[in-house]
Amino acid sequence: MRCRTLGRTGLEVSELGFGAAPLGITNYLEKWDARGAKERQAGIRALERALGLGVNYWDTAPGYGDGLSEQVIGEVLPGVRDRVVIATKVGAPWSHEGVIASCEASLRRLRVDSIDVLQFHGGHYSDEMAGQVLGGGMEAMVKLREQGKIRFIGITAEGSTGALERIIATGQLDTLQTRYNFCYQHTCDHINENAGIIYRAEEQRMGVITMRTLTSGLFQRTMRAAFGDRVNTLDLNGFLLKWVLSNPLVDVALVGMRRSEEVELNAKISDDPPRFDIAGLHYRQVD
Repeated sequence: MRCRTLGRTGLEVSELGFGAAPLGITNYLEKWDARGAKERQAGIRALERALGLGVNYWDTAPGYGDGLSEQVIGEVLPGVRDRVVIATKVGAPWSHEGVIASCEASLRRLRVDSIDVLQFHGGHYSDEMAGQVLGGGMEAMVKLREQGKIRFIGITAEGSTGALERIIATGQLDTLQTRYNFCYQHTCDHINENAGIIYRAEEQRMGVITMRTLTSGLFQRTMRAAFGDRVNTLDLNGFLLKWVLSNPLVDVALVGMRRSEEVELNAKISDDPPRFDIAGLHYRQVD
């Protein structure tokens, strides 16, 4: 498993991250009973296999099954805590009291004393949301960091907004987790003068984590609709993951997983070059 440095945090993290939403959400992307005993054990085995293969960045959130995803991870962490970089989130609205309470609950479910990366869990940021982040929300995050309950402060976002760019520009955040994939490239736009929030995060030396790395199935469904059974000979997931990992600004590419076999397939891709010249794939003006 190849590793990268998560921005200015200095954390050495696997370039493939374990996206733990599927562990907690019933029927997420496929039919799946997240509270079933068999499914829970499958998720635990997937986490253990991930650790064995060097996948040390695990991302979860209270919103993934009302804390269930964190609980499943909490069954695995005792005894291996020093080998895992654990990231979780705090959902809006972000009041001082709300952030503190959410973090305390996550610590209990994860069975840990400290969270490596605690993130504001958002989608498309408005001015009002930015005010909450930079007001009581950030004050609470800083307090938690001073108490040793978290190590670094991050933010998640589905896409770019002016409000989000203003938050990033303050320099108070250590990581950015955002949607970036073959179908959605706006957050790291190589065509338009290095536009997008991934470039803004890089300017602040923030760690960059991608979500929806495999397009949440959109690319795969589109290809099958267009070409039918002919796509069965193609490794579409492998292509999509390699494409994201080819971007040198990306530190971790999250992939949602719930089975050991999925972990093994995705981990293999990390060790299987070649990659792409991302900038070279885009159209360039010829003088």
